[in-house]
Amino acid sequence: MHHFLDRPVGWAPPDFAQIYDETSLWSARFGALLFEHLEIRRGIRGLDVGCGTGFPLIELAQLHGPSSHFTGIDVWGEALERARLKCRSLGLCNLDLIEADAAAMPFHDGTFDLVVSNIGVNNFADPAAALGECRRVAKTGARLVLTTNQRGHFAALYRLLDGILGELGLAEARAALQHEEAHRHSKETLGRLLGNSGFAVARSFEQDFTFRFADGSAMLRHSLVKWFLDGWRQAIGAEHEHRVFDLVEARLNAASSPVEMAVPMLYIEAIAR
Repeated sequence: MHHFLDRPVGWAPPDFAQIYDETSLWSARFGALLFEHLEIRRGIRGLDVGCGTGFPLIELAQLHGPSSHFTGIDVWGEALERARLKCRSLGLCNLDLIEADAAAMPFHDGTFDLVVSNIGVNNFADPAAALGECRRVAKTGARLVLTTNQRGHFAALYRLLDGILGELGLAEARAALQHEEAHRHSKETLGRLLGNSGFAVARSFEQDFTFRFADGSAMLRHSLVKWFLDGWRQAIGAEHEHRVFDLVEARLNAASSPVEMAVPMLYIEAIAR
C-alpha cells in the first residue's frame, strides 16, 4: 500500500472514471448495516465470500489498513477483473482476488480471522456446503459475519403474485413460487444452519427498509428487481409469464402511488467453535 503522502495534492489515477461508481442503493443498505456493527481490529486476515466487483471487500481492506490482509473470492470472473482494476488504481496492496467457489475454497484449514459475506448466503447454490467451507478455513474463535435479506422480502409482491396465480388456477406455479420464496433464510433458520456448520451465533441485529417505486412499471423494470424477476419467471413458467406479469403491472399501477416494498435485513455474527 502506497504511503498516504506519496501522491501530489489533487492527484487521481488517469482511469479513475472507469473505477468510480456509487454502490447501489440495495447493496449500500446492507453494507451500512454491516459496518455499523462490525468491530474493526488491527492485524487480521480476512475473507470476503462473493466479493463481486469489490464491495465491501475494498472498503474492508481500507478500513483495516496495512496491518491486515483481505482476500476476496467469487465465481464471476468479469466482476473480479473490475475489482482488480479498482485495486490497482487505488494502490491497494493488502488484498488479493481469487476466482473460486464458496463451496470449494482453495485455502488451508484455519487461515482466516474474519469471514464476511454481504447479501451472499441466499445466492449460494449450496448454503450448507459454503458455510461448512467457511468454518474449515476459519481459525477457531474467528468471526463469521453475514448480512442478508430475510424471508419476507417484497412480501406485498409475493401476496399479489400468489393471488393472481390462484385466480388463474395455476396451482403448480403457485407452489413453485412459494418454494422460491422459502429459499431465503429467517434469523432462526440461518442460526440453525450456522450451528450445524460449526459456528455459534454471538449476536444479531435486524432492520427493515422500504424500497419505493413510482409505480409497478418502474418496479418491474428496475435493475435490482431483474435478479428477483428471474426467480419469479422460472416459478411461473414461460407459458404463463406474460399473462401473469401483465396483471401484476396493471394492478400495481392502479394502486396508490408510490409502490412500496419492505425489505427485512439481518446482520448475524457467529464464532467458529
